Amino acid sequence: MNEEIRKENERKKRFLWSYQEAIREVSRLEIRLREVRQMRIIPAFVADGMPHGSGGTGDLSGYAAQLDALERRYLKARYRRIRQLKAVTDRIEALTEQHEKDVLTYRYILDMEWEEISVKMKYSWQHVHRIHASALKNLKM
Repeated sequence: MNEEIRKENERKKRFLWSYQEAIREVSRLEIRLREVRQMRIIPAFVADGMPHGSGGTGDLSGYAAQLDALERRYLKARYRRIRQLKAVTDRIEALTEQHEKDVLTYRYILDMEWEEISVKMKYSWQHVHRIHASALKNLKM
């Protein structure tokens, strides 16, 4: 029975962390977009000792296609992040205890550390963990 509870809690935590994962995905795509745009602005440097054409008037279709595909992935990831935030916050808000809502929001939505949550709520670290355990137990999936 204890093993079942542990597995269920892990499943709930994965769901709750899914919003932070979506945020990280969007951040990675933003970095890639900046890099691709910057590559077009800064001419490529090829250090192979061979002569190369100059002027930078080459075909832009490959660059445009890469940029377009990346922008589409970025928009889809942003939309997934928004959907995931709604799914997670809807489940958290369905809890009846305000302290449980607070702990889950601070931890999984705002990505706060346990110590920060303890200070913010003016509870001991242990008490915050008890509230967290109770919140996971009461969270409906």
